[in-house]
Amino acid sequence: MPLNRLHPVRIAAAALLAGAVAVPAAAQQNLEKLKQFKVATTDLNIPVVPQTGRNADAIQANLRNIKLPPGFKIELFAIVPDARMMAVAPSTNMLFVGTRKTTVWAVTDRNSDGQADEVKSFAPSLKFTNPNAVCWTRDGFLIVVEHNRVLNFPAAEFFYEGPDVAVIEVVPQGKLIPPEEESFNHGARVCDVGPDGMLYVSLGQPFNVQPRDKVKMYDEIGIGGIIRMNAFDGSKREVFARGIRNSVGQDFNPKDGSLWWTDNQVDGMGDDIPPGELNRSTAKGQHFGFPWTNGGVQIAGSAAAPDLKDLPAPAGMIEPQVKFPAHQAQLGMAFYTGNMFPEKYRGGMFVASHGSWNRTKPSGALINFVPVKADGNAGASEVFAEGWLDQNGIYRGRPVDVAMMKDGSLLISDDFAGAIYRVTYTAP
Repeated sequence: MPLNRLHPVRIAAAALLAGAVAVPAAAQQNLEKLKQFKVATTDLNIPVVPQTGRNADAIQANLRNIKLPPGFKIELFAIVPDARMMAVAPSTNMLFVGTRKTTVWAVTDRNSDGQADEVKSFAPSLKFTNPNAVCWTRDGFLIVVEHNRVLNFPAAEFFYEGPDVAVIEVVPQGKLIPPEEESFNHGARVCDVGPDGMLYVSLGQPFNVQPRDKVKMYDEIGIGGIIRMNAFDGSKREVFARGIRNSVGQDFNPKDGSLWWTDNQVDGMGDDIPPGELNRSTAKGQHFGFPWTNGGVQIAGSAAAPDLKDLPAPAGMIEPQVKFPAHQAQLGMAFYTGNMFPEKYRGGMFVASHGSWNRTKPSGALINFVPVKADGNAGASEVFAEGWLDQNGIYRGRPVDVAMMKDGSLLISDDFAGAIYRVTYTAP
């Protein structure tokens, strides 16, 4: 049965429940204290995640199955439960890692040997809800975007040692989207700070395909789009891009300032359509076709969206730069700006494919590389790393995000294995 026939009932119920649940009093009290630089907890000890033992050994052994181009090597960087989006710190050898649960992880390589020594929760005195998105402002403030709240942490990489950290409430709970539109589906946000200093946040629409009575409202709010705002007080909020189903990866091209982002495809139309998308936004107000189209396949009026049969095509809609194989679920992406990898990869993009969940034959769980041509558009995509999906069709891992370290190595997060990997290159 097409998922959109199931989603409206489930999602409506979830939205009603989500809207009715208030922020726990203790968590709100802690937030108010931290906003005023006051102590919120007396327990200064934060448990750390073990980095050695049977689990670490098994994950490292699984990495022997990963295929990479000649000269590249992949190793276990850290055990990080539920690891999702990554934000590499500007000034120290550490990073922050979001999850779809209740934890943001602080991951530190204290001795700079290319492997994390310490993994512990960040700001545990706060109560996070689906803090998938983590990103940095240009002056070193850590942004955490939850399902329906945005927080900003000054100098997080220097003050993360204790449970209490300074915090700015950019968007209060329940103000990122209307609480009645909250859902368990497509609620993981991603963020980035653009060349203009504004915070860009992707807001996935919660249905397989939204019903007709939601299309106009979502366009106006920015659900199923990308919004931008002041990263410190949430002011100047506006919808930057529309016509998106559920983007869970974005990065700015440092050469021309254009915003690139992935988009996941409609379910319930078979194994091979629609394809996944990699898109390029070059100006505010562009429309990328959804829900009229997805990956070049018309959705409006199809079995997945029969109530949209009379929906007109958006004027001037932008086609995807890259169409990936259907249902591989491309998520995090990043431009490669380092010097460790060969010239071929410099200035191009790495894209993480989480892997299909509903194909009759699983596909994905790999890393693609997409070059950028001289005119600023994408070249042909190619597989860079694969092997997390074994010969029996079993996932040994599911890549979520990619991030570049200062030395030019590439990190890959995996929420299935609960790990982060590090890819390095040495000339053969």
